[in-house]
Amino acid sequence: MKISPTWLREFVDLQVETKQLAEDLTAAGLGVELIAGVGDSLVFDMEITTNRVDAMNHYGVARECSAIYDLDLKPIEPKLPAAKGKAKFAIELPDPQGCARYTAQIIRGMKIQPSLPRIARRLEMVAARPINNGVDASNYTLIEMGHPTHAFDLDTLEGGKIIVRRARAGETLKTLDGVERKLHPDDLVIADAVKPVALAGVMGGFDTMITERTRNILIESAWFDPVSIRLTARRHGMHTDASHRFERGADWGATPQACRRVAQLILETGGGKLEGGLMDAIGRRIARPPVRLRRSEARRILGQDIPQRDVRRILRRLGFEASKQTVHIPSWRLDVEREIDLIEEIARIYGYNRFPNTLPAFAGAVIETPDASKDAALRTALLALGYHEAVSLSFVSLAEAQQFSTAPPVALENPISEDAAVMRTSLVPSMVNMLAYNLNRGVNDVRLFEAGNVYELAGASTPERKQIAIGATGQAIAADVHQQGRADSFFDLKGDIETLLAKFRHNSLYFDANNAPAYYHPYRYARAVLDGGMVARLGQLHPEVATARKLRQDVYLAEIYLDRLYRQGLRPVRYQPISRYPAVDRDFSFLFENAITFERIRAAVETLRIAELRSFWPVEIFRGGTVPAGQYSVLVRAEFQSVERTLRDDEVALWASRIIAALKALGGAQRA
Repeated sequence: MKISPTWLREFVDLQVETKQLAEDLTAAGLGVELIAGVGDSLVFDMEITTNRVDAMNHYGVARECSAIYDLDLKPIEPKLPAAKGKAKFAIELPDPQGCARYTAQIIRGMKIQPSLPRIARRLEMVAARPINNGVDASNYTLIEMGHPTHAFDLDTLEGGKIIVRRARAGETLKTLDGVERKLHPDDLVIADAVKPVALAGVMGGFDTMITERTRNILIESAWFDPVSIRLTARRHGMHTDASHRFERGADWGATPQACRRVAQLILETGGGKLEGGLMDAIGRRIARPPVRLRRSEARRILGQDIPQRDVRRILRRLGFEASKQTVHIPSWRLDVEREIDLIEEIARIYGYNRFPNTLPAFAGAVIETPDASKDAALRTALLALGYHEAVSLSFVSLAEAQQFSTAPPVALENPISEDAAVMRTSLVPSMVNMLAYNLNRGVNDVRLFEAGNVYELAGASTPERKQIAIGATGQAIAADVHQQGRADSFFDLKGDIETLLAKFRHNSLYFDANNAPAYYHPYRYARAVLDGGMVARLGQLHPEVATARKLRQDVYLAEIYLDRLYRQGLRPVRYQPISRYPAVDRDFSFLFENAITFERIRAAVETLRIAELRSFWPVEIFRGGTVPAGQYSVLVRAEFQSVERTLRDDEVALWASRIIAALKALGGAQRA
């Protein structure tokens, strides 16, 4: 947000240099990120946090300056001429929950023309485009004191009344941006006796806007329910300066002052006369309960005793009223609700730099989480395998949650967008999005992993389960610089999963293709079963899913279910010297039915418990040619080695015969 120091000095007699002012505001929590311009055109580009809607204007920042430098804050006191006659206009608030207060003022006989140069220059200085004196008065008031207002062409309002109500079925409204909008029954609208004329708290209507022909206007200033405005703005895909403030909570007590300020500016530039006094309809009062402030608690939190006179001075300058241990909260400070909030206000204005640097008291010792060593083992292994750790939001869209998981998702009450409407039920959608983000920016070789919790709805509870998602696309990592590059494959990822699972104790590990989710390629998928339980699944992203996300190269994914895997302990690292004796290889060529997987072949050999068998792997697989249909030929190699002596030929021959017998028992036929 852009703030003019010159404008601030109209409210507070600041004697500090502009640079020092920027530093002091930043130290107090209102960050000045950039200083631009020179002289009276100089502005601060400030970062105002979303909870400080009271400071999203010049008067709010001036109030902060008043507290920081202990200077008087000059009030905004609009001076209006005496009104003539009585306004023949009614205001009805049938929905006090949606609209708690509505203030209006009528001006007749004004002339629409350019604003005064001073007004136009200030609007331009804070990046607001001057339009005419009617519109500029509202924009100027918003920037000056932070409360949104609006002006209607009075002659376009029918029935002599304003009604703030919910939209009716089938109603439409053409807003100021020229878009015809179909209204929802939950939309809060400002209507005359016949039709809606504005989307409350968001944008005015096109047919009642101020034009060059306007002579009579109705100025409005209201307080709308933040939740209602946010839902309406999101429903229609709109975000305006007014909705930005109303969504965060406007000042219920500021509506009369804002209305008078707009009227003053219009009368100064466009003439005209007030008709009747201020019309102020109150649907309900927004009362802020007082907050208890204990000096002992402030001392405990801050670590030192701040003089009581300083505490009272700071609170008074910020608009709080303190009496003994009770503090009354001003209507514009919706972010202050608890004692700790008041203590924070005192600390930031008193100055964090005035607190001595001390270490916090600590008793006890650092306690690792039960799974810290397992987390570290997996993370270290993944980094060593060439993956980069990534972090994503815990929120996904409802469509993504349903596409990548069968678990019922947990919906957010106030999501930031439709793309982040539910808690994630799987890490896969975020991983796919991160891979796509890199591919769309020219990074074609991507290897990522993310560890995090997933959530599901289970009755009244929300279980959290920790998982790891792995994604790879592009060229595989070569074993050495002499190898030619090749694309990542299913087997590269399968090998990485085997490396990770080897970190844990287990008696058996096999892979099968059962229960493939719809987002995996049906013929390039496997699940890892460790000691009888599935702990991971992996495979290629289904081509249809990849096409829908505009992924132009194969993407491979893996999911590791840590709540299941961590039931196993870590395998202890043991040193074993390399044998000084030579190894002996034996090859076996067999025909098998296609239904016989290598997992079954290896399991059959492992059950022989040959202590000297160091490794057993497939060297070559062949189909077609002289191999009958429905079968395949496989050449497997066994390596034998002893750490105590050189092996004898008769020993190796005996072990080889046992392996041949085990493979024949599976239905294999040995080839010559």
